[in-house]
Amino acid sequence: MTAVLVSRMHGTAVLHAMEEWKKGPMPTDTKRQAVTELAELLRSSSAMAVVDYRGLKVSDMQSVRRTLRDSGVQLHIAKNRLLKIAADEADRAELKPSLTGPTALVTIDGDEAAMAKALADALRPYARAEITVRGGMLGNRAIDASQLTTLATLPSRDILLGKIAGGMAAPMTGMAAVLAANLRNLVGVLSAVADKKQQSESAA
Repeated sequence: MTAVLVSRMHGTAVLHAMEEWKKGPMPTDTKRQAVTELAELLRSSSAMAVVDYRGLKVSDMQSVRRTLRDSGVQLHIAKNRLLKIAADEADRAELKPSLTGPTALVTIDGDEAAMAKALADALRPYARAEITVRGGMLGNRAIDASQLTTLATLPSRDILLGKIAGGMAAPMTGMAAVLAANLRNLVGVLSAVADKKQQSESAA
């Protein structure tokens, strides 16, 4: 797919950039505008995943995009060269190693677990295709594909916080601040949950 950035969030300017790119090398101003929009997207996303989508047809990509959108998740097709520049500008340089080959960027500004779940659901019908989830980020922290898979198995942030508030998970009370901070330290969160549960079972 030959697009600088496909997203309903950035309509007219992005479509213009796509048309210019098809005609030939993009004017510097167009490139700068595309990088600016990408940098803002990276800064505003609480979580993101990088997917190598080769093996998917255009119709498949449209279906994946619709499934993600229904969960409040956005899918963007971006040129790696511009994405890497935007990653530097947005202080998200940790994203750059995963930007190789055909790149689809999946983002959310909200519940990180919801993004991981939505991505898993959207890609499930295409398990036989050559799709690779390369990794992603939680806030400004890089995570790998296995951590994204683990994130997809967690209850939503609202459910976890609701259990804490209702006294249904008293041993997890100390994690409220971490959960409210967008689950940015995923490994720490998972370890803390396991430790708290083990302590609770031992005390019982």
